[in-house]
Amino acid sequence: MSEPLVIWRLTDGKPGHMQQTLGLVQALSARTPCHVIDIDLARERVGWLDYLLGRFPHGVARQRPDLVIGAGHGTHVALLAARRAAGGCAVALMKPSLPLSLFDFVIAPEHDGLPESAGVINTVGVLNPMQVGEKKPDSQLFLIGGPSKHVLWNDEAVLAQLDALVAALPPGTSWRITDSRRTPGLLSAILRERFGERFQPYADCPPGWLAERLAMTETVWVSADSVSMVYESLTAGCRVGLIELPPAAGDSRVMRGMAGLVETQRVTPFGEWSRHHRMFPAARLDEAGRVADLLLSKL
Repeated sequence: MSEPLVIWRLTDGKPGHMQQTLGLVQALSARTPCHVIDIDLARERVGWLDYLLGRFPHGVARQRPDLVIGAGHGTHVALLAARRAAGGCAVALMKPSLPLSLFDFVIAPEHDGLPESAGVINTVGVLNPMQVGEKKPDSQLFLIGGPSKHVLWNDEAVLAQLDALVAALPPGTSWRITDSRRTPGLLSAILRERFGERFQPYADCPPGWLAERLAMTETVWVSADSVSMVYESLTAGCRVGLIELPPAAGDSRVMRGMAGLVETQRVTPFGEWSRHHRMFPAARLDEAGRVADLLLSKL
């Protein structure tokens, strides 16, 4: 394109959704000149009346878009209103609550089960902005989550696997452990007491710490509840292991996606490692880049 690609990035303030749109915008910007306009929907709501009247409050005096991108149900009506008022293609990340036909493109993780079509792009996991950096030899990172609807959380099971992994670390290994906002307080206290300065509380992590750490780390072990961390670690080019927890009752599309990563040997479960003390090789994902290429080829 001779002119920069104009992108309106609609945000709802939710960190996970913002990470997804950021990943796609960064991938597009790496491939073609882009002019990105971030529009915070939290400041002014956009509803069906705006769509019906063909107006978009945030779009006044803004450059007309080629792409309008949003993630999360709270952005869906705004995507349609923006397209009607200003033009461009409406791109929804994740399975929308509205009919697929209303959007130009829907980009959804394959575990959502949407049939692939000209307007539907299935991805391995959700998009994210992680990058591969210069890997520090023999470096490891342990990411501990907490209770979720997808697994049966068990502090003792997590600690037992963590102890076994740490005990097997070769001399000279550079390693850290970090918790998350979902980690039970008692477990965080045990991690602090047991691992001392090797423990990095998430609350003390400066902005960008995890992205920087993943970029430089060779091997990452993630507790099974932390699905987004698994995909982010793969995107950062890490060799990834799974601290196992039993799945919660009922059919979980998210956990089926995780099982697929194990079956394709992208991720090594703790049980596999404990039998052989080796991991599957790193298998980097670059889904944001792949999606960016597909979108650009369709514009």
